[in-house]
Amino acid sequence: MALQAGIVGLPNVGKSTLFNAVSSSAKAQASNYRFCTIDPNVGLVDVPDPRLYKLAELVVPNKIIPTQIEIVDIAGLVRGASKGEGLGNKFLANIREVDAIIHVIRCFEDENILRDEGAINPVSDKEIIDTELQLKDLDAVERKISKTEKQARIDPKLKAELDVLVRCKEHLDKGKSIRELKLSKEDKAAIADLFLLTDKPVLYVANVDEPSMHTGNKYSEALKASIKNEDAEMIIMNNSIEAQIAEMESPDDKKLFMDEYKMVEPALDRLIHSAYKLLNLFTYFTAGVQEVRAWTIHQGWKAPQAAGVIHTDFEKGFIKAEVISYEDFVKLGSEAACREAGKLRIEGKDYVVKDGDVMHFRFNV
Repeated sequence: MALQAGIVGLPNVGKSTLFNAVSSSAKAQASNYRFCTIDPNVGLVDVPDPRLYKLAELVVPNKIIPTQIEIVDIAGLVRGASKGEGLGNKFLANIREVDAIIHVIRCFEDENILRDEGAINPVSDKEIIDTELQLKDLDAVERKISKTEKQARIDPKLKAELDVLVRCKEHLDKGKSIRELKLSKEDKAAIADLFLLTDKPVLYVANVDEPSMHTGNKYSEALKASIKNEDAEMIIMNNSIEAQIAEMESPDDKKLFMDEYKMVEPALDRLIHSAYKLLNLFTYFTAGVQEVRAWTIHQGWKAPQAAGVIHTDFEKGFIKAEVISYEDFVKLGSEAACREAGKLRIEGKDYVVKDGDVMHFRFNV
């Protein structure tokens, strides 16, 4: 299962530059005019995880397979998109399909890069996109309210669903996003079929100039203050620098370049880790001579669900899981040593998988 995150933002804020940096399989055209990205570009990028390579050092497999994140570069949004302005309808259809939103916001000045809205204002930029998504969601909620009101007269059980929809409408009417409403799991069932845009988790990327890439600036600080009440993540980065790092094939060249900019790791690594945190995702590993591989699961998943990520037959026929913690595997150096030391556990269907578990599944065909 690959996480799908959509890069969104106003035109000319650095969306396609960021996409070029993170994508290993596709390149978007990054040009200084509106709608240069008309169809969503999709690319896959490996999820950086040093644990995978440490396990590979110990096992020496034929293959090393990291888990991946799917990045979708979506056309720039403009004011009025909810009413079909620009490429609005196409944009909103594309964003509805993603698991999370990476919202790129311009936090730098450059007179050579056009900005339709005038002076640099990251808070205003954020609000433009928020408003368009809220208006689209409001339309969907109102339509369902109209339908549910009629049904609730016949079926009283639908009154609870109607109450949730009315709460959502009132919230959207105030210019607020659904994720700020913090609905319970039960309440969310009432709107699950709507795939509301403003209910999706958001990672804000403050695209700053080079001097501000470590410290941020007044624009990124203003953006940070504006999202303090949201259940969202934010990182500061210079998209152009990240694109240059991504284009380098030699690890030595990358290290020299990052040393020059006093970087410990590419900001892209932080971006991907932040996206995982936002979606409550964990990684477990399988480790054998054929391959050492990372697998993505949701936090709280039990062993059969984790097995199902490898193959649905593993979940259906699940018998047990052999589990070693990553720390024990690295400390003792091999599966055999862990087994001998009593660090290999046999877990059943109710075992909740932990981040970093090294697992082997037994199942019936």
